[in-house]
Amino acid sequence: MKGAPRRRHLPIMKQTFWLMGALALGAMGTNAAELTVRQVVLYKHGVGYFERAGELAPGESARLDFKAAEMDDVLKSLTIEEKGGGKISGLRYDSSEPLAHKLADFPFQLGAAQPLSAVLDQLKGAQIELKFANETVTGAIVAARLTPGDDKRAEREQITLLMDAGDLHNFDLGAAAGIRFTDARLQTQFKDYLAVLTEARSREKRSVYIDSTDSKRREVVASYMVPTPVWKSSYRLIFGEGAQPTLEGWAIVDNTTGEDWNKVDLSLVSGRPISFISRLYEPRYVARQTAELPEDAASAPVVYEGAVETEADTLTIDGQPPPAPAAPAPLPQAAAAGKAKATGAFSSAPANGRNLQSFVRLEKASAQSTITASAGGRELGELFEYHIPTPVTVRRNESAMLPFLQQKVDTRKLLIYSDQSSTHPMDAAEITNSTGKTLDGGPITVYDAGAYAGEALVETVKTGDKRLISYGVDLGTRITTQWDSKAEQIREIHARRGILTTRNAVVETSTYTIHNVDQKAKTLVIERPARQDYNLLDRKPSEKTSDAYRFEVKLAPGATEKFPVVEEHVYERSLAITSLTPSELFTYVRNKDFSDAARKQLEQIAGLKQQIAAAGHEIQSLESQINDVIRDQDRLRQNIGSLNQVSGQQQQVQAYAQRLASQESQLASLRDRRAELDKKRTALESEVSNSIESVLF
Repeated sequence: MKGAPRRRHLPIMKQTFWLMGALALGAMGTNAAELTVRQVVLYKHGVGYFERAGELAPGESARLDFKAAEMDDVLKSLTIEEKGGGKISGLRYDSSEPLAHKLADFPFQLGAAQPLSAVLDQLKGAQIELKFANETVTGAIVAARLTPGDDKRAEREQITLLMDAGDLHNFDLGAAAGIRFTDARLQTQFKDYLAVLTEARSREKRSVYIDSTDSKRREVVASYMVPTPVWKSSYRLIFGEGAQPTLEGWAIVDNTTGEDWNKVDLSLVSGRPISFISRLYEPRYVARQTAELPEDAASAPVVYEGAVETEADTLTIDGQPPPAPAAPAPLPQAAAAGKAKATGAFSSAPANGRNLQSFVRLEKASAQSTITASAGGRELGELFEYHIPTPVTVRRNESAMLPFLQQKVDTRKLLIYSDQSSTHPMDAAEITNSTGKTLDGGPITVYDAGAYAGEALVETVKTGDKRLISYGVDLGTRITTQWDSKAEQIREIHARRGILTTRNAVVETSTYTIHNVDQKAKTLVIERPARQDYNLLDRKPSEKTSDAYRFEVKLAPGATEKFPVVEEHVYERSLAITSLTPSELFTYVRNKDFSDAARKQLEQIAGLKQQIAAAGHEIQSLESQINDVIRDQDRLRQNIGSLNQVSGQQQQVQAYAQRLASQESQLASLRDRRAELDKKRTALESEVSNSIESVLF
């Protein structure tokens, strides 16, 4: 082995393993027929309805091909109809067992960028045959490893084999020209493992097979829902010389299904029915509890402690804890449907394929474009369907624009002022949906007098409803706003069980000064927020949305108008009477809206609070005087103590003693007065509490 050439054949070995996997994949031929797409219905919530049909020969099965991501919706919505009296005996489809479950059955694992030595090390004991340039060796795998390199040698992979003679030998895997497992079963497992990996990489295509018991030719119709891009709407609002402008509607559809739509019956549905994803395609495994009989458990040894009391010990044998309950399988989460802002929430389920085959035909409207839209439309509960009257062809990975509307609509030009920070209002139009069809939401491009005028967005508008759109800034009108607020006023006041409740009001005025520079009449719509707890006083809005008022103002040519909007904010405030000072109470007493009974009760309470306050001030003054006398007495006693130690100071000591006696009499009088005031304040506080508790008006 020392004379063997030092060549690294590891890449060749990797290619050998992948080649075995490729050979393991057999071509899965089938005589199943494909059903062609005949009808497509696109919705606004991320799914589309497809109907396929075709004739099957006797004994032939039908095959439908889908992407793996579509299978959940297919299994949830697929319906099959066999015309001619035959019966459907069942459906088969490619399974989707998780890769981890498939690979868990093998005695080895191939990791990403894993060296060959690491793979072989998992198969200790397996018989392996290594072919070198000059010899072939066979032995049982003891270990395999990657040996790090150094300055003299590059890193290499080595394997240790137990030879038939009983000795151990090390070999370089890089020098081996071939490696083979002598165990045919293990060789087959490697092929199967690689086949599973190859199949897992092919995730896009999944087939559903339809089996039938019929023995003659028949027609099979299959319908289902799969995820699709939503169809999109765009409009052109064209103002001409006539009284009513023309509204053109175009639908934008995208074919991302991977196959051509060749002359299909196409419908477009406005609205958002509820749709969600339920995990039906991927196998679901449920964890189960482990249960064992108590007598199957081995007895544990018991360790006895020494006695510390004369009473008998109670011995406890610790057993194994009961198995934890298995976690429940996760439930699929439903995707909530979108909620329309002004037209209501749509919650109807999509119509089935049979109902989508009858349509209302409409006559062609007068055309503004060279393409005339003649799409029929009809109500489907809360949804609305546009049906394209001629077969539609859209190649795979292509998109198309299809006209579905071209009619006169009731429209009037306006100005809208809603941005209070701007000086100019917006050019706008009020569109009333007089088309007899639901107008799906989307962008609108406005043309006026043959020129581009601006763009706007509109949400879905039902028949007979109307919307405002703004598409430009009107520089010929200027608006300024002045705000004014009156002082807070008390409208009502009530008291009960010591709580004073007032009903207050604040009046705010917003005055809009509007100057029409142009020499033509205009109609201005002022839109302002409808604030909670604020009420309009002097005027009513022309209309109100969920969160705004709209006022309509007529502007004469070159005129200046002032438009005031007065609002009142009324609110209640509650206070504890005990927390109010006498001056605050007298403020309420002076309110002219008070009744005489209410004024008398509050005056009584305010007077009592004043007496309490006066008593408190006098008590504070007495405390200050008492403290002054006590401090003066302390000073006199210190002086007397010092003079008693000095001869000839008896006369001064007598004077200090007389002064102390006088202060003692004064101190007793001050303390008596403070006790009287404490008693008086306590009585007043009790009287105030009773008065506050009984106040009612």
